[in-house]
Amino acid sequence: MNTENRVSPQAPEVEEAIIGACLIEQEALPLVADKLRPEMFYVVRHQLIFAAMMAMYQAGTKIDILTVKEELARRGTLEDAGGAYNVTLLSSKVASSAHIEYHMKIVHEKYLRREMILGLNKLLACSLDETMDIADTLVDAHNLLDRLEGEFGHNDTMRGMDALMTDTMKEAEARMAKSVNGVTGIPTGLADLDRMTSGWQNGELVVMASRPSVGKTALALHLARSAAMAGRAVVVYSLEMQGERLADRWLAAASEISARHWRTGTASGQEMVEARAAAAELARLQIHVDDGLVVSMDHVRSSARLLQSQNACDLIIIDYLQLCDMTTGQNNRNREQEVAQATRKAKLLAKELNVPVILLSQLNRLAEGHIDRRPELSQLRESGAIEQDADVVMLLYRPALSRIVTDKESGYQTDGLGVVIVAKQRNGETGNAYFHHNPELTKITDYVPTLEYLLKHAK
Repeated sequence: MNTENRVSPQAPEVEEAIIGACLIEQEALPLVADKLRPEMFYVVRHQLIFAAMMAMYQAGTKIDILTVKEELARRGTLEDAGGAYNVTLLSSKVASSAHIEYHMKIVHEKYLRREMILGLNKLLACSLDETMDIADTLVDAHNLLDRLEGEFGHNDTMRGMDALMTDTMKEAEARMAKSVNGVTGIPTGLADLDRMTSGWQNGELVVMASRPSVGKTALALHLARSAAMAGRAVVVYSLEMQGERLADRWLAAASEISARHWRTGTASGQEMVEARAAAAELARLQIHVDDGLVVSMDHVRSSARLLQSQNACDLIIIDYLQLCDMTTGQNNRNREQEVAQATRKAKLLAKELNVPVILLSQLNRLAEGHIDRRPELSQLRESGAIEQDADVVMLLYRPALSRIVTDKESGYQTDGLGVVIVAKQRNGETGNAYFHHNPELTKITDYVPTLEYLLKHAK
């Protein structure tokens, strides 16, 4: 045996015990058939024998020493598998299949360790090769971890109905225990939206979409601040705006300073006093901002996982989808496929970390073609997968930007009216949630209808 064989993680005797058990007991192979593959065995002879047994199992053929020998001969691999004598010898290595599941875990772990060694050695070589694109190497690193984690979990997510019902009832009881006025998730900071969604729910992907300059980022910052004020840890990935510009908006929203004065450097002494007080209050909030120049979904996943390990990630906000780095290393993908993959990764991230992910997105120009510019689901830009993967889709609308105002909104002060159209909610109702904003879109609050509106629509 050479040096490489001696250092590679392996358990040949355990492999022999598994194959021997499958040869002598018909009940053995079904216990490992969905968890082991031929390539997971280290010894080539064992790979060939197990591949033959798996083919027989899938074909419904009875498995014993004689039939396995025949299958190997038919495949032309009997000699490479050690001949008929080796197959017979393996059947004598074990008395029963009593410990086959434990043996399976050992073989599976050794395989994962070998794959990890091979993958990390390849990544090391790529890291040392300065002609290799570092972005491609990072993508390969993420893909390696994803594959290994997927292999490690194999079938651990399978639950019987008894376990599922127990887990469901525990979740329902926990939901009832933490419910505050019907809000069971992370508060949105808007009464209408809280009523419709019950707050942001763990594991859900929320897509908030609009045309440019309608207020996606302003509303997202309000949602982030509201969640942080409720004691939750928020992570904001800002692909469009520098972190300091986001802070400008938070300061304006948390104080009475004029956003225009702040932007032009003409803030009064009193406004600066208010700004410093607001900055001190905001500094206490658990919000992290990543405003890197190039941010991919793989970067978001890696960063968010690290923060969650530090108990610093209860809500993720990404602003916005179309600016994400779509580099996949696959040149044959079109833009729609790349956006679909990014959206899918956002949904998987929400499930993996069990936190809400709010993903901002743009609408296409079809929204501007409508006489009232009211957005619709069909206008989600570049991919129908956005709607498919999202648990909640919110379309942002400002009637003041429209050419007409509907009768329902005719009594509102439309200059400060914002509408969140909940166009899709997998686990709840759809409809409109109203909010009020100041002209500079820095301060967002619940909308209170005017007296004229209430009188006009009084029954």
